[in-house]
Amino acid sequence: MITLRDVHKTYPTRNGLHTVLDGIDLTVHPGEKLGIVGCNGAGKSTLIRILSGADLPSAGTIRRDMSVSWPLAFGGAFQTHLTGLDNLKFVCRVYGVDYKPLLPFVEDFAELGPYFREPVQHYSHGMLTRLAFALSMAIEFDCFLIDEAMVVGDARFHEKSHYELLHKRKDRAYILVSHDANVIKMYCQTAHVLHDGKLHHCDSVEHAYDYYQEIIHRQPDLLPVKEL
Repeated sequence: MITLRDVHKTYPTRNGLHTVLDGIDLTVHPGEKLGIVGCNGAGKSTLIRILSGADLPSAGTIRRDMSVSWPLAFGGAFQTHLTGLDNLKFVCRVYGVDYKPLLPFVEDFAELGPYFREPVQHYSHGMLTRLAFALSMAIEFDCFLIDEAMVVGDARFHEKSHYELLHKRKDRAYILVSHDANVIKMYCQTAHVLHDGKLHHCDSVEHAYDYYQEIIHRQPDLLPVKEL
């Protein structure tokens, strides 16, 4: 189980402290498929980084009784001067896993060919995304964190990613954060809405969807133009 209690996150600005998360309470159970929907800038990525341990809260407590992934398809932690292979070795060293049995899977899944042995700094965005997702799938976790990763790659890679995460690991928990409420409806069993720093707990995915629609109709400027 993962438990957050009264979690706050603030950042200093020239105009004083900016509050991104304001007293978040959340419990995630083994095997739960939880969606968190919110507009752009609502703090979804901040929350997912805190859940993963990549960032620390300004206040509050977090308890993780399950192993938790980093955000899927998140390439921000790459050592860019290293090759894709060296990054695999680095990640495996961090998690205490032998990289050699994982090498065939990562090479095949990432579809980088000879570039797998070239420095990551020369990769395109698509190549970085494929490598990041492959590394995410190479290490097994009890709970996977998905930050907008449902739109990874082209249609074929998209389908392959879904199969690895949503079918082969269907017994695991995952937390999916997105500004697309339709994605939440499609993949999650429960859902909450993040708005104005508060996590609004909903008793069903439909309730979360309806509440989110109310928010974006009141404040349509919070969404990208393509979603209006």
